[in-house]
Amino acid sequence: MSGNSGAAPAGTLLLVGCGQMGGAMLRGWLSGAAASRFAVVEPASPAADFAGNDKIAWHRHASELPVEVRPEAVVFAVKPQVFDDVVPPYRRFAEAGTVFLSIAAGRTIAGMERHLGAAAIVRAMPNTPAAIGRAISVACPNGRVSAAQRRLCERLLAAIGESAWVEDEALLDPVTAVSGSGPAYVFLLIEAMAAGGEKMGLPADLALRLAQATVAGSGELARVAGESPARLRENVTSPGGTTRAALDVLMAGDGLPALMERAVAAATRRSRELAS
Repeated sequence: MSGNSGAAPAGTLLLVGCGQMGGAMLRGWLSGAAASRFAVVEPASPAADFAGNDKIAWHRHASELPVEVRPEAVVFAVKPQVFDDVVPPYRRFAEAGTVFLSIAAGRTIAGMERHLGAAAIVRAMPNTPAAIGRAISVACPNGRVSAAQRRLCERLLAAIGESAWVEDEALLDPVTAVSGSGPAYVFLLIEAMAAGGEKMGLPADLALRLAQATVAGSGELARVAGESPARLRENVTSPGGTTRAALDVLMAGDGLPALMERAVAAATRRSRELAS
């Protein structure tokens, strides 16, 4: 895993797309002084907290970028369905030694190379906790990414949370299934726990608060405790107690482990189908 390395800031970073995920990254970069200048290409008006910031140059289209701009990194934070239309104008930066970092789901390195040519490319899969700086991102480089460019991408991803690397791009499909789609599984768990509590007589608002706080607190404990999830589960479970009664249901042959395995497998298959 990686965090902010404390390295010297980049010269100019170019962000293409400043929606929810791109905006979260830009806020982190500004907070951490990741670069001396930022250029953003985004058709929509800037969010209120970016307006008037003299470190950011806003452009509605790639054609508006000044010819002298030479970014150290171009970050694509656009929706996959518009990726093929958006990316081609940025091919000119490959000749300047720029690294391209894409967080567009399902867009493969080979697909990006068709647009960008002989470029240094990193494909990354973050997840939605980026909005609060608690994402987990997994990145995969092509063979043209230098050690310095890799460190730069680590710093850029550190703006939204933790990061890890894989060298085999095929692993990004199960990564997508576990962490990319994973927040939805956790939100469903919160929904289901709250609904179960409500059916047992708890007021709806209290049931939801209990479920939210329990999932958040347990997740943080699992992150920092230094023990396996299995050991933490066993620590909560007394023989013949209430937790054991619940786990007998959840861990039955057709219970949560088997169900989650099928869910992750289905998401992995779909990720492979959507890759382009």
